Amino acid sequence: MSGRIVGIDEAGKGPVIGPLVVCGFAISREDLEDLIKLGIRDSKKLSKNKRKELSGLLSKKGECEIIMIQPEDLDKLMSKKTINEILYESYEELIDKLKPEIVYVDSPDVKPDRLKKRLEKKGIEVIAEHKADEKYPVVAAASIIAKVARDKEVEKLKKIFGDFGSGYASDGKTREFLKNYLEKNGCFPSCVRKSWKTLDRIAQKSLGDYL
Repeated sequence: MSGRIVGIDEAGKGPVIGPLVVCGFAISREDLEDLIKLGIRDSKKLSKNKRKELSGLLSKKGECEIIMIQPEDLDKLMSKKTINEILYESYEELIDKLKPEIVYVDSPDVKPDRLKKRLEKKGIEVIAEHKADEKYPVVAAASIIAKVARDKEVEKLKKIFGDFGSGYASDGKTREFLKNYLEKNGCFPSCVRKSWKTLDRIAQKSLGDYL
C-alpha cells in the first residue's frame, strides 16, 4: 500500500505475570485523520471499556499484527537476550509483515536514535521517541490493541489461578499472591516470568518466615 504508516507499541514489558504483547498497527496516510476523529489516544488514559470499544473499531480501520510472548518463552529468550533486544526483534518482525513506508515506534531504548538506526536498515523512515503513544495516534492505536489483547490473556489467567491483582511487582496484591502460591505449592505458577528478580526476593522472604 502506497503511503502506509505503521505505529508500534507494547503492553506488558514490566509485569511479573502474564505475556508480553507487541502490536503493529498499519493505516494509509489518507485515513490517518480518522484516528483523531475516533478519539484515539494513549491507552493508559482510557478506561478498560473504552479501550475495548476502540480496539474493535481500529480492527476495521487498519491492519494489525500482534506478537504475544508467553512467560515461559520470555524466560527462555531472557536467558540469552535483554528485554529490549527481544522487543527490537519483535519490531523488525512486525515491520517485515506490515511493510510500512514510515513507522512510528514508542522507544524502550534510553537512546531512541539507536533504535531508529537499527530499524532504518529495513529501508524505511523511522520515528522512534519516548512516549510516542502520547504524541502519535497511530502509536496510540497500537498501544490500545496491545493492551486489550494482554488484558484478555490476564483475565483468562485469573480464571485459572485466581485474582492476582495487576500482575506488577509493585502491586501488594500480586506479591501476596506469589508468596502464598509459593508457600502452598513449593513453586511459582506457570503464568509467572521466572527470570524476574522480584521472584528471588519473594522466595527469600518466604523462606525467611521459616527460619
